[in-house]
Amino acid sequence: MSPEPRPNVSSAPPSKGAAPTPAPYSPESDVHILDRIAVLYRYRRIAIAVFVLTSAAIMIQGYSNVQFFRAQGRLLIENERASEVPGLTPTGEQFYEDPEPYFQTQYKILRGRDLTRRVVKKLHLERVPEFNGTAKRPDTPLTLLANMRTRLTSLVWKPAAAQETPKTDETLDESVLVSSFIGRVGVEPVRGSRLVDITFDSQDQAFAAQGANALMEEYVDQNLEAKLGATENMLQWLGKELATQQTKVEESERALAEYRDKQNAMSLDDKQNIVGSRLNQLNDAYTKAKLERVQKETQYNQIKSLLTSGAPISADSLPVTVQTTDIQLLKSRLAELQQNKAQLSNTYGEKHPRIVAVNSQIGETQTQLNLATQQALQKIKNEFDSAILAERTYAQNLEAAKADATDLSRKSIGYNVMEREAKSNRTIYESLLQKEKELRVSSNSRSNNVRVVDRAEIPKAPLAPTGRRTWLTSIAIGLVLAIAVAFGLDYMNDTIKTPEDVTRRLKLPFLGLVPSVRDDKHPVLASAHVPHDFGEAFRSLRTSIMSRFPAEGTKILAVTSAQPLEGKTTTACNIAMALAYGGARVLLVDADMRRPGMHRPLRLTNERGLSQVLIGQARVRDVIQRTVDPNLLAITAGKTPPNPSELLASERMKTLLNNLSHGPFDWIVLDTPPVLAVTDAVILAPLVNGVTFVIGAEMTRRRLAERALETIMAASPRFAAVVLNRVDFARNKYYYSRYYGHQYKNYYAEASA
Repeated sequence: MSPEPRPNVSSAPPSKGAAPTPAPYSPESDVHILDRIAVLYRYRRIAIAVFVLTSAAIMIQGYSNVQFFRAQGRLLIENERASEVPGLTPTGEQFYEDPEPYFQTQYKILRGRDLTRRVVKKLHLERVPEFNGTAKRPDTPLTLLANMRTRLTSLVWKPAAAQETPKTDETLDESVLVSSFIGRVGVEPVRGSRLVDITFDSQDQAFAAQGANALMEEYVDQNLEAKLGATENMLQWLGKELATQQTKVEESERALAEYRDKQNAMSLDDKQNIVGSRLNQLNDAYTKAKLERVQKETQYNQIKSLLTSGAPISADSLPVTVQTTDIQLLKSRLAELQQNKAQLSNTYGEKHPRIVAVNSQIGETQTQLNLATQQALQKIKNEFDSAILAERTYAQNLEAAKADATDLSRKSIGYNVMEREAKSNRTIYESLLQKEKELRVSSNSRSNNVRVVDRAEIPKAPLAPTGRRTWLTSIAIGLVLAIAVAFGLDYMNDTIKTPEDVTRRLKLPFLGLVPSVRDDKHPVLASAHVPHDFGEAFRSLRTSIMSRFPAEGTKILAVTSAQPLEGKTTTACNIAMALAYGGARVLLVDADMRRPGMHRPLRLTNERGLSQVLIGQARVRDVIQRTVDPNLLAITAGKTPPNPSELLASERMKTLLNNLSHGPFDWIVLDTPPVLAVTDAVILAPLVNGVTFVIGAEMTRRRLAERALETIMAASPRFAAVVLNRVDFARNKYYYSRYYGHQYKNYYAEASA
């Protein structure tokens, strides 16, 4: 993942009145098809090798492989409900709720060994050369050469005729044939339907169609046979079960008839109804008699004391319930007579005839009243006795009726049990008889839920291409694989390769690129053996650096890299030398006191240098050395101190740089250690005007460069830019000639030569 966009640090330092310069122009980086071609050109050797090897392998395989033909037929497999006779009761309701397992089972049967064994016997597979091992092998390039050699040899020398060995008919193991045939069969359900495609592969076109058709026909026949066999087995079972059930029906009905005769149960239902009705009537009568008895008992209890006392009973002392109409009339008559007597007594005496007559009438009426009262009391007692007798009679009759009902219920229980058993046996028998009739009708219809929709036809072309198609396919696959390998290698190669990688991935200004020089570990501009384009690259780099620092005064430039061996020391030396050749006064300082190397390409001594100055053992003028150019002076690193980072971070180093910046030099170039190795470059970054970051082309991985730049940018340098070093123009000739006009540099190089 690329780092976040960094702020624009391409302007010159504001010190010494320098005006900021605009950000460098960066062209659009749209990917063009020529860029993709450049990737193929870069990996052309690997791509060509992959293309040749892949095409050759596929061609050889195409010629050596056996050509197979595929025949395809189509079956229709419906659920078993579709094959039922209309009007008959369906079976297997659970199957109809979830038919999917049924179809999965049928797909397994189509590739099962039992069905395949039938097909093998039908096709006589042991006689087919393809399966019995006698088929001729296909010609390959090697076999063609061997046949040609045999023919040439036969023209020169004819061997004696070999005695033919009589052929024997040997049958191969059936299991091997079945397994071989199953391996050629394909079963593929058609999505969204009940159709199934059946395929069969064979070296023979006609046999491929014959095998597919034989498999489908045997499957249809086997399915029908299985249904008919299951139906026949069911009919046999139903026949035995019907005979058994019929015997049970006869026995149960015979036992029921005998019970009726023995228990007189022919009118059992009528008796049960009569007894039940009589029991209800007696129960109602008993209840009514009981209530009547209670009422009579209440009346009797009211007069019981009058009857047992023996005293004369007065009509006025009788309860209201006892006083009848006759008693009421007699009482009224007696009252009238007594009133007449009272009236006559006022006029006549006791012996007057009229009073005597009235007294006589009063006596008769009183006698009649007493007699009526006695009769009323006796009537209540009699009615009470009758109520008791009636209640007892009804109670006895009710108990007798209950006994009759209990006996009748006991008889009906046994009768009902036997009757239910007889009816149940009869129902089962009739159900089995109905099922037998349905199965016989279904078996006679010979309906099948499986049928062949499309028979397999003889295939016109093999599965794999042959002849010219093999060549074209091989070339196409080889070409695609070669392109894929090239782009895959380019994708996996995440090193910084081009200036576009610098501007787009690292988000930093690009100063220039430096070509690689073969057979020279430390090429410098002062050497006469460096190529012309190498010198021109640093002159162009000098122009880029000077354009970013247009102000007057001494400019301090630090040169560093992400990791060792990227050429930052050689780059620092050549930048300083190019500035010196341009007329500037340059001081080159080797600040890499851990592994100093600047003195080697410049051929200087490293007895004393920067480390001695920082620890106070030498003065600056004592360690400055002259080089091949009078404008270029150098300070080597000196002997390696135990604490290089502390020395670079000391006040003495800051004072040294400050003094040098006010000296006679236009440029001070510091060669610092790699950023990811030590922190020396990070320490010096805030003290300089700019940092030049050297990246080895196709050497430094992008993530390492990003990490190093994040580290150096954390020190907030005033300016930072990138130099792409050791660019292989020969390897990336197409890219750099297209984008940077490298061929024109060669043109001027040849002209100057």
